[in-house]
Amino acid sequence: MIRWSGLLVLACVFATRASAQDSVQAPTPSRTVSLTLAEALQQARANSPMYRQALNDAGPAKWGVRNAYGSLLPSLTASTDFGYTGSGESNFGGGLVLPTSAFVTSGYSLGIQWQLSGRSLQAPSQQRALQRATDEDIGAAGVGLTAEISTQYLTTLQAAAQVAVARQQVRRNQDFLALAQARHRVGQATLLDVRQAEVIKGTSDVALLRAVQTENEAKLDLLRRMGVESPVSIDQIALTDSFPVTPPDFQLDSLLALSERQNPELRSLRARGHAARLDVRAAKTDFLPTLSLRAGWSGFTQQFTNQDLLLGQTLTDAQAQAADCEFNNAVRTGLSLGGQTGNCFSAAGLVNGGGALLDPVAQQIRNQNSVFPFSYTGQPFGANLTVSLPIFTGFSRSLRLSQARAQEDDAEEEVRARRLQVRTDVQSRYLGLETFYRAIGVQGASRDAARDQLRLAQDRYRLGAGTALEVADAQNAVQQAEGDYVNAVYDYHKAIAALEAAVGRSLR
Repeated sequence: MIRWSGLLVLACVFATRASAQDSVQAPTPSRTVSLTLAEALQQARANSPMYRQALNDAGPAKWGVRNAYGSLLPSLTASTDFGYTGSGESNFGGGLVLPTSAFVTSGYSLGIQWQLSGRSLQAPSQQRALQRATDEDIGAAGVGLTAEISTQYLTTLQAAAQVAVARQQVRRNQDFLALAQARHRVGQATLLDVRQAEVIKGTSDVALLRAVQTENEAKLDLLRRMGVESPVSIDQIALTDSFPVTPPDFQLDSLLALSERQNPELRSLRARGHAARLDVRAAKTDFLPTLSLRAGWSGFTQQFTNQDLLLGQTLTDAQAQAADCEFNNAVRTGLSLGGQTGNCFSAAGLVNGGGALLDPVAQQIRNQNSVFPFSYTGQPFGANLTVSLPIFTGFSRSLRLSQARAQEDDAEEEVRARRLQVRTDVQSRYLGLETFYRAIGVQGASRDAARDQLRLAQDRYRLGAGTALEVADAQNAVQQAEGDYVNAVYDYHKAIAALEAAVGRSLR
């Protein structure tokens, strides 16, 4: 598991929880760990599993480009081999069967191969387009991560602000309970008012506990999306950024034009569409000739393991040669033809009498046999240049061209569909932004009216003109209005984050 180091570079400070505008601040622990939105985004880019998966695609895309260029260069291969063949007998026909020695072999080959086709010429451009698409996919993942973390950060602040609203309601209900008890002691209120105030106080206590639980869950969800674990107790983490409400000054035409240029998903699809067009060109080049070049060098060794058998066979051959020489000499002598060979045994490499090979001859045979494993006998250099043009391939080339054109059309339609989706998202979120901003004003007015209503109900109750039920209803109305105002504020900020995600860049 990935953990924060150095408490996520978060300084321990006396932090104040962020809350909705004009709402009462909630007390925080005396010592907390602060987390800004910038720090959350930094940690998310370093640790988010989903984003790191997107980053992993950059390496293969880069090597794809290198491989495409490398395919234009010749390939080199080098190999070596070793072998062994056991002893046995060889049948030479005519009833001649001779024993054979076991022997070991080795060899090497060094080859160069180069092939050039239209498809290989188009490959670098295709891979560069795919690399750009991958880069845009990573950019889209980054934009999505920013929107996700920003939205969850706002959700956590929203939950913290709701905790402040709940705490304020607890204090109001505590004051109301104290007032009901005081009036009951002096005989101006009944025990029913006290019990009702106690019930309302207990309900607000439970609501506060639930609000705190919701805030803690929001923090945990934020840390999960960041890809980290909490270095401290979750209630000691305080989100410190604030987001003031300012009137939206965005222009729809500018946002639409910006999304055309900046939306990473749209840019990625365009890059893939360009790669699809290049694939059509590559498919057309299948109808052109292909040039291939092959060249190589090789060598081998073969060494008999039983040198005595090899020497014996050589001795037999030499004795047969000497016998032929002696016979020829006898014939020439008898017929007085002249031209006899001097010493037939010496000429055949035998000692006098022909019982053994001469030592130099035997040593030469041994030296010639001792070649394993690296005393190679080289083979002649070979090279081959081929120009091939398939005449009929069962319509496979036409099929590939048709498939490439279909993919090109699909890519263009996908770009068009995504462009329409981006424009729809930008326009809808722009309209939603205006709606959420107006809702803040409406909810603010409702909150102020609810506070006035509560103040009037409390005054009437103190004077004995009102009932505890009126105060309870007014307090519930205030809590509802303050909670709705908090939601309106953060819905507005979330709408800005959603608009930024649709455009593809920050707007603040």
